[in-house]
Amino acid sequence: MAIYLIDALKALSNERRLEILDWLKDPRAHFREQIWGDLVEDGVCGLFIAEKLGVSQPTASEHLRVLVQAQLLVAKRIKQWTFYRRNETRIAEVKRAVASEL
Repeated sequence: MAIYLIDALKALSNERRLEILDWLKDPRAHFREQIWGDLVEDGVCGLFIAEKLGVSQPTASEHLRVLVQAQLLVAKRIKQWTFYRRNETRIAEVKRAVASEL
């Protein structure tokens, strides 16, 4: 099993991270508009994600860090904030790899 797949499966083993990925499928439906950055093109501000999760910024940052490390999310800095969006290419690769392992 490829290392990237193991990292992705570890990242996906947490319910909160699965929620984040689900919300980011349709960010306009789950998050209010932002002052900086487009919800779809740039991603959702980490502060909005922490707020929706109902957790502290450091807790949300750790979940987001794990998802970025597994390449399931892409992070983008705008000013002093970090915005997150799904990496659909990597998610599709993980789905294919899991299906072929079964």
